[in-house]
Amino acid sequence: MKCLGNEIAPVPSQKSQKIDLNNEYPCPCRRRGSLVPITLTDAFGCNRCQQIFVVEETGYVIEQLSTSYPYKKAYRWTGNRWSTATSSFGEYYLPIAVGMVFVLLVVWLPIALRAPKGLTFVLVLLAVLIAVLPSLWLWLAHRR
Repeated sequence: MKCLGNEIAPVPSQKSQKIDLNNEYPCPCRRRGSLVPITLTDAFGCNRCQQIFVVEETGYVIEQLSTSYPYKKAYRWTGNRWSTATSSFGEYYLPIAVGMVFVLLVVWLPIALRAPKGLTFVLVLLAVLIAVLPSLWLWLAHRR
């Protein structure tokens, strides 16, 4: 609750609400458009930016259909605004990064250390680059 002078106003809930396929909602793209239900589908279309959003099976999340963006954007309705839905990739990022480093340490480095002396430095440097660059790319691609 927020205190407004002598009055107490309720704080808007951040909890997700089920999306009603018969209602209109503001567009999550923030272009002042509104999402209008598309007849006979579980989808909405924006009357301003022409984007199409599909309601997931649970009814709490909409996903933006886009051919130009490689990662799906998903949103949850909180009752007064859209919030970005967390992607499942965040749950797997750390295990993927640790797995990549583990494979390089267990497989690549022993091979590199048994190589001739002139080649050892190059192979160790290559192993570090192979470990760091994909991790950096994954982090850059999925940070928000």
